[in-house]
Amino acid sequence: MGRWEADARGRLQQAAMSLYLERGFDDVTVAEIAETAGLTKRTFFRHFADKREVFFSGAQLFEAGVLASVEQAAEDASPMDAVIGAFAAAGAQLAEYADFQRQRRALIASSTDLQERELVKMADLAGRVVEVLLRRGAGSDQARLAAHTGVAVFTVAYDRWVDEGATADLPALVRRTLEELRLAITPA
Repeated sequence: MGRWEADARGRLQQAAMSLYLERGFDDVTVAEIAETAGLTKRTFFRHFADKREVFFSGAQLFEAGVLASVEQAAEDASPMDAVIGAFAAAGAQLAEYADFQRQRRALIASSTDLQERELVKMADLAGRVVEVLLRRGAGSDQARLAAHTGVAVFTVAYDRWVDEGATADLPALVRRTLEELRLAITPA
């Protein structure tokens, strides 16, 4: 192998996903991922902290999109409307990765390690959304409720989207899921 490897990160991600789908997340090692990509373990660790991060590397872009959208929401938007609008906008970005999202969810469901990491990532995202809402002037409890509810609404909408073959409109599902939550907490 030469000193410079073109698109090493992308090759590692492709190799990892292929191996994870073939054998399951728990049965794949970093060495196998690197070898499949035609790279070394050292190159792997230059790009990723561990084999889970290969799987969650796109989360940073998703998170950045959510946070930017909350930050840029209309001044008069309620905290909940700002959060739901942000998750709907970020969800629109996922549409071009529908096949990957189906595979991703199936792999998460197959591994308690990945389930745990997903929960941690979403909790971290909720915490960062709280910070943005506080800067926008929301009260502490209101910010926490809106952020954590927004994560829950997005998670349910995302699962519905994947279940429907990822052909549905994810942003519309996010908004519809919020309306269903509002109906669920409204007295009969």
